[in-house]
Amino acid sequence: MTAPTHSKGPTLILSMVEFVKTVVYPAVDDVDFGYFSVTTSNYTSSHLTAFLLTGVPGLEDFQIWLSIPFSFMYLLALIGNGLVMAVVAWDRNLHEPMYLFLAMLALNDVLLCTVTVPKMLLIFWQGPSLSTFPACLTQMFFVHALFLSESAVLLAMAFDRYVAICAPLRYATLLTGSLISKVALTLVARSVAVVTPGVLLILRLHFCQSNIIRHTYCENMGIAKLACNSIKLNSVYGLTAALLTTGLDFVFIALSYWVILRTVFQLPSREARTKAFGTCGAHICVILIFYTLAFFSFFTHRFGNRVPRHALILLANLYLLVPPTMNPIVYGVKTKEIRMQMRGLCKQLK
Repeated sequence: MTAPTHSKGPTLILSMVEFVKTVVYPAVDDVDFGYFSVTTSNYTSSHLTAFLLTGVPGLEDFQIWLSIPFSFMYLLALIGNGLVMAVVAWDRNLHEPMYLFLAMLALNDVLLCTVTVPKMLLIFWQGPSLSTFPACLTQMFFVHALFLSESAVLLAMAFDRYVAICAPLRYATLLTGSLISKVALTLVARSVAVVTPGVLLILRLHFCQSNIIRHTYCENMGIAKLACNSIKLNSVYGLTAALLTTGLDFVFIALSYWVILRTVFQLPSREARTKAFGTCGAHICVILIFYTLAFFSFFTHRFGNRVPRHALILLANLYLLVPPTMNPIVYGVKTKEIRMQMRGLCKQLK
């Protein structure tokens, strides 16, 4: 008796899945294709061509809804920071150290969220997404480098406020255009010098079990934890680098503001104290937003074993997206000059 023609269907589907498994996704050891799960057991480091980013673990069914607030925040970050950069470039009266550092911060914020958010939204909309090994390392490099440069810019802004309040007579001679250019080059060089060894430490690892990263972007320890050999050196270097860069930046910022506050409280008039606080208020808010989220995410990832995985991943995304979204809003509200020039620029565009 001849078998019915529709019996070839399952055979054809299984052949297609096998083709995808062996040709299209040679490096993926566990891929979910709708109702079919493809698993490979002979995964070795020589087959490593890509990582599979799966998004927020445990919230796969809700990721389309998560994309709405993240898209809105990303749009706000682009518009707000773009306006800040345009205002500083447009008005020559704002070509002062404080506003130039603010423009540098805005540029860094745009780059930081652009490195991560588009890929994250693609995962939220379309499901797990492949990222080639070089692309993943490139994203990892820029995520960590831009995060370090953000911290360095905040330190430079704290130094600017320290000189403006504690040594106002030397402000013009100390913070020259030449010094600001050197600061910009230094923070870029520091970020490259600190992050590059981390990338090289990843290259020494052997990946022989899985290439699935349960995250929305490639980051150092997320990749390292997939390795079969020891990652102790990666972990020690990552912790040491974080403490000696971001940690020290925060210490120096705290010390500078401690001196600033002592100087402000010694000012004779209430009006002078209010004005001094006004010039520092926006920067203090930005510092608190950035370092609170960063340190909380850092310590919960390393020591928060009982924190749900989806909470850690959401927090890791928020500490890269919330500061770029909030910074232009804070400076727009707290800084009179920026607020007035934004209004003027918007009117001119209309």
